[in-house]
Amino acid sequence: MNSKKPLSCLVHFSNIITFLFSGFIIVFLVTATTISASYDGNETDHMALLSFKKMITRDPYGVLNSWNTSFHFCDWSGVSCGKRHRRVTALQLISQGLEGSLSPHVGNLSFLRQFVLVNNSFQGTIPQDLGRLSRLRVLVLEQNQFNGVIPTNLSGCSNLEALYLDKNQLVGSIPKDVSLLSKLTYLVLGDNNLTGGIPSFLGNITSMQGFSVTSNPLGGNIPDALGRWKSLRRFEAAACKLYGTIPRFFYNLSFLTTLSLAENQLSGNIPPDFGATLPNLLFLELWGNQLGGFLPPSISNCSKLRTLEIFENNIRGTVTIDFEKLSDISFINFSENNLHGRAEAGEMKFIDSLKNCSKLKTFFIGDCKFEGALPGSIGNLSHQFKELHLGGNMLSGNIPSEIGNLVGLSVLELSRNQFTGNIPSVIGNLQNLQYLGLFQNQLSGLIPDAIGNLSKLVILYLHTNVLEGHIPSGLGNCHQLSRLFLSDNKLSGIIPKEILQLSSLTLKLDLSHNNLSGSVPAEVGDLNMLTELDLSDNRLSGNIPSTLGGCNSLTFLSLKGNSFQGMIPSSLSSMRGLETIDLSDNNLLGEIPQFFEGFSLQYLNLSFNDFEGEVPVVGVFANASSFSVVGNSRLCGGLVELGLPKCKLTKKHNGNKFPPFVIFILIVSALISILVFVYVCCKSKRKIQVPQSSSMNGRFLKVSYGQLLKATNGFSQANLIGKGGFSSVYKGTLDQDDKLIAVKVLHLQNRGADRSFTAECEVWRSIRQRNLLKIITSCSGVDFHGNDFKALVYEFMPNGSLHDWLHTSESHTSRLNLVQRINILINIAYALDYLHNHCIPSIVHGDLKPSNILLDEDMVAHVGDFGLARFLGMDLSLNSSSVIKGTIGYAPPEYGLGNEFTSSGDIYSYGILLLEVMTGKKPTDDTFKEGFSLHKFAYMALPDHVNDIIDGELLNLHHDDYVNVRSRLSNAKIIEECVALTVKIGVSCSVDSPSQRMNIKNVVNELQHILDAIQRI
Repeated sequence: MNSKKPLSCLVHFSNIITFLFSGFIIVFLVTATTISASYDGNETDHMALLSFKKMITRDPYGVLNSWNTSFHFCDWSGVSCGKRHRRVTALQLISQGLEGSLSPHVGNLSFLRQFVLVNNSFQGTIPQDLGRLSRLRVLVLEQNQFNGVIPTNLSGCSNLEALYLDKNQLVGSIPKDVSLLSKLTYLVLGDNNLTGGIPSFLGNITSMQGFSVTSNPLGGNIPDALGRWKSLRRFEAAACKLYGTIPRFFYNLSFLTTLSLAENQLSGNIPPDFGATLPNLLFLELWGNQLGGFLPPSISNCSKLRTLEIFENNIRGTVTIDFEKLSDISFINFSENNLHGRAEAGEMKFIDSLKNCSKLKTFFIGDCKFEGALPGSIGNLSHQFKELHLGGNMLSGNIPSEIGNLVGLSVLELSRNQFTGNIPSVIGNLQNLQYLGLFQNQLSGLIPDAIGNLSKLVILYLHTNVLEGHIPSGLGNCHQLSRLFLSDNKLSGIIPKEILQLSSLTLKLDLSHNNLSGSVPAEVGDLNMLTELDLSDNRLSGNIPSTLGGCNSLTFLSLKGNSFQGMIPSSLSSMRGLETIDLSDNNLLGEIPQFFEGFSLQYLNLSFNDFEGEVPVVGVFANASSFSVVGNSRLCGGLVELGLPKCKLTKKHNGNKFPPFVIFILIVSALISILVFVYVCCKSKRKIQVPQSSSMNGRFLKVSYGQLLKATNGFSQANLIGKGGFSSVYKGTLDQDDKLIAVKVLHLQNRGADRSFTAECEVWRSIRQRNLLKIITSCSGVDFHGNDFKALVYEFMPNGSLHDWLHTSESHTSRLNLVQRINILINIAYALDYLHNHCIPSIVHGDLKPSNILLDEDMVAHVGDFGLARFLGMDLSLNSSSVIKGTIGYAPPEYGLGNEFTSSGDIYSYGILLLEVMTGKKPTDDTFKEGFSLHKFAYMALPDHVNDIIDGELLNLHHDDYVNVRSRLSNAKIIEECVALTVKIGVSCSVDSPSQRMNIKNVVNELQHILDAIQRI
């Protein structure tokens, strides 16, 4: 009986195993059946998509996170399936920042009809396997980094209707197999490196409606075989190195809307009947070729025409087009041709016909041969009219007063003509004018005061005329002015200090070759963002003002040909960015300053003065062709090439310049200075006591609680302009001078508010800089109820905070443009540079953010709110680590770990602020969570996708002064590059590692270069 028990157990165990195995088989079969049912038998599509994902190396937005077994592949992001067979019919991933190569297994998606990967960073070659997608109708791979050749077997995509491969790095020629795509209607291959010409076999694709190969070095001519494209609507082949003539078949394509053949080497004439059979033409771009002949009047028949660009050719004759028929025209450019005409001979009637073109915004006929008087009918153009370019002709007589009717003008270019008479005062009516060019004419009389009404003016060119009288001080009202050229005239009188106080002057101020007299006003030092200053060849006298050293952005300085006297002020040592200095032909004396040796000068001219002593041999003085000192009879030494006498040995060289008693006095003075310094340092370590008086020192105005109560209308809600955790800010007016003020009242009941007041008071004792908010006074006492009261009084900033401009657009009539934003960022960087590098001890702001940046009436930025500021290297009570360290989103990560405030922490905050300025997104935006931040958002867009993340307003440049129309195509690229460089600075400043953040001086320099590049447009 016992012997049977083991056998029984064994049988029982066997049954259990059989049961479990059977269950496993059932579960496996059920699971397999479920999976099979889930994919409807199509594992091929599933595997192809997984292969596509596997070859993606970077997915910054996590768009492929849904591509997992938790979802059916038809529910994956970017994937669409047919309802019947549940097969993949569309794969669309647009602007997702994807990087990697394209998997050849995509060719297994046999039901695919649309494949769109626009604006990503796919690299490598386009797989030949795409040719197996016989159902594919739309293939869009534009704006990636694909290289290699266009796949030859795309002909297998027999149903393909649209092929977009533009903006990649493709090479080779257009393959012949493309001609087999009989259903193709759109072929777009622009912005690659394709060669081999436009092949004639493309004419076999008779269904073609849109063809673009712009910006490829194709070469060759346009084949006549393309005349089979009877349904063609768009033909774009600009900048393709094409030559030969324009085939006549283009003029018979009645459906054609766009013909762009600009920037080629095409020749021949435009036929007289052009336009007779093009009723739908919208855009005609033939500029930058070698076309001759006449402008056919039949262009008038293209009644829908919007853009007409034929500039930079060899077109001759008069303009006989009747523009009255072109009611939709908005852009006309005939510049740089051999066109001619005189109004007196009735050869400029085309200007009269423009009066009915209500949509016209831009009209260019510059650099032609028009002569005689400018017809007064020019004033009949629409109020929508923006740009008028007539420069470089032979127009004469007075500028017609009717020009004042063009109140919509932003650009008026009449330079390089033969206009005479006065500048009409009606120009002051052009309130939207941003560019005014009247240079190289024969204009005389006074500069009208009315020009001071042009508050939006950015560039003013009046040089090379015979203008006389004083420079109107009203120019100081042009608060946007960045370039001012008044040179080569007969202007007299003094330099008005008002123009020297224009903070907007950042590029050049040229007053040279006039009869200006007197001394240079001390206000010249306010031009601390100016790049070039030319006051040469006038009658200026006196000393070179020491305040000139404040112009620390100058790269060019010329004071030659005046009567300046005295020594070169030592304050010029701060102008280390200077590349060219010309102080020749004056009465300057003394020794050549040693600080010139440390400058990165390319040229220095000190000739014909009265300098004495030894000529240095270091820096610019090491190259005889880089400087000149001729005409200074008391100089010695220097390079042998100068031929100057050797310097005599003096006591200076023997080390006995001073007698013993003088040396003793110097030593005693030095010891006393050291003792005073030690005393001051020891005293500063004591706990700071804010006095109960109304001011922080004698230079501040004294005010009482009652005065502030009255000034703010009882701290009324109507006067409240801002509120924070520690304070409320009210607008008010002091009785003393009716000056607007901002009163910051501390919430003393809140913990830390008193410390914030103490910190601000102590900081404001120590600082003064134009980009810091100007404090008027403080008040510390009790209110009428016996409660403690503390307030700080600041200069009122009429344009509010940067935060308001970025995020409360409804309160402003317009948004900040790119130039304004870069200027604001430079202003803030200047303030930080001052706090970190020019204050003793250095100061850390600690709470840099847009709400603490205030904008004055000229949109100059001022940094305020020093409630969390710290003095570096000083053990003051206000440096307590127990207080709040910055604002969430702007405070650097190391502050969250308990680290002390540092200047690199301010740099981090500045970087975040810069990115907010450029993207319009706050660092606390809902987009940024779970480790994703504004810094990462910007970092992932660099370098090629910055346009996708920036604030939409930025690509619209503040001024439209595109004087050189040939650069119009490159301007957009320059702006995009400048925006990308600016964002890169923000990213570099906001890295996690403090040691790797940019130096603020480098930030200032790079932003200034960016601004210069933008304003050169």
